[in-house]
Amino acid sequence: MNASAATDLWKVFDEIHPDLKPKQVMEEANRCLFCFDAPCTKACPTGIDVPSFIRKIATGNLKGSARVIMEANPMGATCARVCPTEELCEGACVLGEASLPVMIGDLQKHATNWAMKNHPQLFEAGKPSGREIAIVGAGPAGLSAARQLARFGHQVTIYEKREKPGGLDTYGIVPFRLPQKVALWEADQVEQLGVMIKTGIAVGRDISADFIQTHFDAVMLAVGMADVPDLGIPGEELDGVFSALELIEKVKDGQVTDRFMGRTAIVVGAGNTAIDAATTLKRLGATRVQMIYRRTESEMTAYPAEYRFAKEDGITCSWLTQPKKVIGDTAGRVTGVECARMRLGKPDGSGRRRPIEIENSNFLLEADIFVKAIGQGRHTSLIDAFRLKHDHGIVSVDARTFQTSDPNVFAAGDVTFGNGSGEATVVAAAQQGKLAALAIHRQLMSRV
Repeated sequence: MNASAATDLWKVFDEIHPDLKPKQVMEEANRCLFCFDAPCTKACPTGIDVPSFIRKIATGNLKGSARVIMEANPMGATCARVCPTEELCEGACVLGEASLPVMIGDLQKHATNWAMKNHPQLFEAGKPSGREIAIVGAGPAGLSAARQLARFGHQVTIYEKREKPGGLDTYGIVPFRLPQKVALWEADQVEQLGVMIKTGIAVGRDISADFIQTHFDAVMLAVGMADVPDLGIPGEELDGVFSALELIEKVKDGQVTDRFMGRTAIVVGAGNTAIDAATTLKRLGATRVQMIYRRTESEMTAYPAEYRFAKEDGITCSWLTQPKKVIGDTAGRVTGVECARMRLGKPDGSGRRRPIEIENSNFLLEADIFVKAIGQGRHTSLIDAFRLKHDHGIVSVDARTFQTSDPNVFAAGDVTFGNGSGEATVVAAAQQGKLAALAIHRQLMSRV
């Protein structure tokens, strides 16, 4: 693919939601009623003082606005783009009862865009405490905790196995929803406080868990989740089979490819990652993209707004459909997927009705690209290296202190989400990182 073609292809990854123009910003900011009880703030998992940051926008104080946002949410620029605002702050806006809610997400994006462009020093490190903390993982929870701990005056070292910090925000969310530069700016804000982010270092491979536990006053595990697991069906080794995260990471890291031009693709799953993969394929030139899911639309885990966006992009869905086998040609390339029809039985442990295969219902879907987006695995071997109690890779933590079974090791973010412990979102991980940092600080300062 020549340079001009690559440039044209990259245009489809411009942010899908354009920035508000200056006049729109002021009009929208002045629609806010600045409610005293602020239901929007109560609806935000990180507790951003929404009336305060909007009032500062209305008075031209963009640095102050960005500071209010980032004070509460160290991932505030990311969350302005990826939070389900219609279910959180905007969903709680009192104006939504009579007209349209204030466009809180857009205003938050405007303020943080100003901060990214002007690079102000929003925060300063605290007076050195002499304590050292190690954080494993530079995703939203790890960076959020590091920012708070540095402001308390502690020396923080983050170990990150990838070459860039940011975790899911950097590698796992499609660029037309979240440009990589946003996540890297938030990581830079953390580094400016003196936090050492050591990338390309995998705990358990390049440095041992024992070394970390021995050389630091406290440890926090914020490793997120692993790659998409295999489905366990024949044909997953064929050329044309991808995991959703592998696909998104290649695009997010600048590896634009034309191999999907004119192709027919099937994406297995019905979560936000599945939708990201499907819309990415469509924007990379796939002529037809179909999502298949073993339950119905009512049980899908994707946000309603994301599903609407996928349909607008021409993505189709086949419900109550289970892949049984990936079919290939003599050259080992995907040519189709054998599927079975499903029906729903009684609710399972997740509270959703269990899918049951209908006998003799197999049928064939033609496709030359097959993408797995059925959730992610867990870092069980790493958790075991720290000798922590867990449930199939979900680390057990105290709900108040975020301590694990080892009182000197804390955990936050996706590595703790599951079995009713919370929803795996960027904003939830950022809040857990903040709270875990406060718990670590209190424990360290209580020691004689």
